[in-house]
Amino acid sequence: MRILIVEDDPLLADGLAQLLRGAGFTADYVGSAELAEAALATEKFDLMVLDIGLPGMDGLELLSRLRSRHNPIHVLMLTARDEDVDSIVGLE
Repeated sequence: MRILIVEDDPLLADGLAQLLRGAGFTADYVGSAELAEAALATEKFDLMVLDIGLPGMDGLELLSRLRSRHNPIHVLMLTARDEDVDSIVGLE
């Protein structure tokens, strides 16, 4: 399984990628939504681990753009946000 991690904190992204690789997955990471769009346009990923709080375009906007193009990638969203409205928006 190939996983794309979209996380702007390089220490967190690298640590998560190492853990996933240690578990037998292929894991790549990028630091922005814009780089994620480019990677998804040229590579095949089975899952995206997506940080919501990204600089520039946030994770929710990236996900909305992917879904509007009918991209069916599975997504696991990460966030430090704790408001119910953030969960509702993410699920929509």
